[in-house]
Amino acid sequence: MAENHLSYDSAARIVNGFDDKHILVIGDVMLDEYVWGSVDRISPEAPVPVVEARRRSFMPGGAANVAFALADLGVKVSLVGGIGGDESGKKLKTILNSKGVDTTGVFPLQGRRTTLKTRIIGHNQQIVRIDWEDSHDIEDKFVAKICRFVQKIKHTLHGIVFEDYGKGVITQNLINRVMELLQGTKIFTTFDPKRGHYLQLNGITVATPNHFEAFDAVKKKVSLINEDIERVGEELRKQWGVQAVLITLGENGMSLFEADKPVYKISTVAREVYDVSGAGDTVIASFTAALTAGATLREAAMVSNYAAGIVVGKVGTAS
Repeated sequence: MAENHLSYDSAARIVNGFDDKHILVIGDVMLDEYVWGSVDRISPEAPVPVVEARRRSFMPGGAANVAFALADLGVKVSLVGGIGGDESGKKLKTILNSKGVDTTGVFPLQGRRTTLKTRIIGHNQQIVRIDWEDSHDIEDKFVAKICRFVQKIKHTLHGIVFEDYGKGVITQNLINRVMELLQGTKIFTTFDPKRGHYLQLNGITVATPNHFEAFDAVKKKVSLINEDIERVGEELRKQWGVQAVLITLGENGMSLFEADKPVYKISTVAREVYDVSGAGDTVIASFTAALTAGATLREAAMVSNYAAGIVVGKVGTAS
């Protein structure tokens, strides 16, 4: 049976526990640009709409959006990632710093540009997206730099989010070395995978794939049949070596898989889905924050379900 409800007392206890928590986000940071305008005609040069641009806005994306969402929740946030020595990188750090996100772990990467995703919006409808990025794996010396940063602050941490967008920061070497540093600690760790880029997650607390990532990871055809989802969830939990797997299912809610417990299904609270960009970021941010605040896995899943339901009702990366 699908569940939705978290009691007021439980929700208050969890949310009130955010204030003194410190969460580190490690992953692929990016800048999201939105060009907003209107469409009144088709180009004479090609059968494409002409967007008359009215304004531009910028938001953090990828791992940076996770950090932004955590800051919105009142959590102390540190971010680790790589940017280029360009205007996009400067703008991204400025936006994050204005929110109180610690960006001392956002390092410049020689020979790489800051990932910039430009979305053209006409009448609140995304028309096209333009990506500027480099996505090869980071060098070992950068992995070592990240590990030194983690070692320096780990005594203050309550949680770590690994946010993989397939841009080269999250590698097997990085995960192995960071998890080795965390041995003997009580730091919660969560992982948001990138479709087609699957790693061994032994020791990580929870992985949060979406529906398509989950089925792709076990090389099965995507299905909405409950029995198929349950088989995939259990297979993933064992394959990845995590304590639990939370599969997000869009308009069909979420399913949480824990060892020796029946699957826990949660119905979506979103009334209408306008834009899913940033929804996965919001899920892992709110889920991790709730865990660090003392929520059970099921309570944390319900918190993240509420948060995701709000985000998909907005256009543009949101928190």
